[in-house]
Amino acid sequence: MKKIIVLLFTCLFCSFCPLVSADDFDVAAKNAIAFDVNTGKILYEKEATTPVPIGSLTKLLSAYLVYDAIKAEKITMDSQVEISEYALNLTTNYDISNLPLDKGSYSVEELLEASLIANANSATIALAEKIAGSEKKFVDLMKAKLKEWGISDAKIVNSTGLNNSHLGDNIYPNSKKDEENQLSAYDMALISYHLIKDYPQVLNITEKTSFNFDGLEVNSSNYMLKDMPSYRKGVDGLKTGISDQGGLSFIASANERDMRLITVVLNVENAEEDLKALFLATASIMDYIANNFVVTTLAEKGTPYEDSHISIINGSEDQIKVVASNDLNIIQRIGSDSEPKVTFKKNKQEFKAPLAAHTPIGTLSYKDTDLIGKGYLKEEPSITMETKKEVTQGFFLKVWWNNFVEYVNEKL
Repeated sequence: MKKIIVLLFTCLFCSFCPLVSADDFDVAAKNAIAFDVNTGKILYEKEATTPVPIGSLTKLLSAYLVYDAIKAEKITMDSQVEISEYALNLTTNYDISNLPLDKGSYSVEELLEASLIANANSATIALAEKIAGSEKKFVDLMKAKLKEWGISDAKIVNSTGLNNSHLGDNIYPNSKKDEENQLSAYDMALISYHLIKDYPQVLNITEKTSFNFDGLEVNSSNYMLKDMPSYRKGVDGLKTGISDQGGLSFIASANERDMRLITVVLNVENAEEDLKALFLATASIMDYIANNFVVTTLAEKGTPYEDSHISIINGSEDQIKVVASNDLNIIQRIGSDSEPKVTFKKNKQEFKAPLAAHTPIGTLSYKDTDLIGKGYLKEEPSITMETKKEVTQGFFLKVWWNNFVEYVNEKL
């Protein structure tokens, strides 16, 4: 009943909202993409596969490698990081984003906050040097991680996203003096997806509107956070970006209508004149998605899907229904009349008792016929179907007879 009421409310709400179709909606950015983290479904895109300068959004990939190093127990959040001459000297370049550093040391946590919230370039370089020994070796790690994720069109020349012209003699070997990192909106979506899925604790940093760095109160440039000028409920990250060659950009994360949204807008129109343009463009995508898409649960955890069942050999029961190990949620366009295409495939043809509770039996898969761009950042939604309870062996004579018949059929 509760789900029916929610569905009715959604329908009533959306009947009063001006729906903007995919053909009519156009975000005020040169490149954009939006997707749901939970399903991986792409919900909007615009020139999303063209590599462009992404500037300081690079720091999301650098942050991922910091968390990787923590997971591998190479460092901890409390590990102290010495500031090199390279990182220290860069703080005197007032044409780039930074926080004042001294020759001492800072914790990984302090520098990570400085990198993600304040866009501090020297803090990012210090982390790169701590993890890999040098920024050059860290860039090699960045490239390897992108290759692991299937990203082959990237150009990565430093850990920060700065134009090489700011780095003097510290540029990556064989890179040009005016080169910048280049990735597509789709690539940035993949990076953000992996960061949120693998290390959701990053949101504990990106949701902060301010933080204290060495006695200095530093404000976030994400105006969509709570108590900020462009506040939108549910937004908890992720990063603003600036590039000499690619203008201003923003990647937002938000909980919106049971979706975990990531929106990417690159080179936003008029953002250099008015920073709020970043957040207006982002809000327009979120509004479009909220008014045009809805989450639907096809199978609830612990319940069967339609007639999903299996036969049991030697069991106390000849046939049992199998149930969903988790909810199978999909995203559909509001008002869509297309029926979901769902298939149940068993892991094998025969199942013999005894079977423990929660034994994997097969997979329930959803085939989406309404794809935007590449459709999904990963495979389409699927879940494991399993036994709900233990299935014991049947009467011993039944088991003996079944085994005898099987032997005869195989040997004679």
